[in-house]
Amino acid sequence: MIHRSDGECRGVMAVVSGSLRVYCVSEEGREVTLYRVEAGDVCILSASCLMDSIVFDVLIEAGEETTVSLIPSAVLHKVELENPLVELYIYKNATEKFSEVLWTIQQVLFMKIDQRIALALHDERLRQKSNVLSVTHEDLAKQIGSVREVVSKTLKYMEEEGLVRLGRGKIEILDTGKLVV
Repeated sequence: MIHRSDGECRGVMAVVSGSLRVYCVSEEGREVTLYRVEAGDVCILSASCLMDSIVFDVLIEAGEETTVSLIPSAVLHKVELENPLVELYIYKNATEKFSEVLWTIQQVLFMKIDQRIALALHDERLRQKSNVLSVTHEDLAKQIGSVREVVSKTLKYMEEEGLVRLGRGKIEILDTGKLVV
């Protein structure tokens, strides 16, 4: 799904199960994950028409089997007018996601590739609740705004240092302490 700032606003996506990845793509085709929306959360950028100040395009994809409910924008707007707490929730959610976007930008601009990969692995470890991650080099590259070849080379170095063990479609974190230092 593509959200265009000038497109039709159908409503807010509420994730019932699974997760969504909200990302953008450079002119060269490089992707960077802005943030994730997990079960029980809403994807506020899917209804940016509710907030006039959001004026950029994003892509939204489900990385696994995901169930999403769509709250129509007209319904949400009516509820928002009747209950200021709903409006407060929307702005609080947008502020949290904006903070995640700024953190992503800071990583891309100021961190070395190995640091970005280590943070991405750490985040995946927390998300998957396991040291054995179902993630490909391509997935990591998309998440951090790099290319697969660079991620693969860096992961190979991390494997030689005893931080991770690489497998087909899997990465096992061997030393969490050294990985996030």
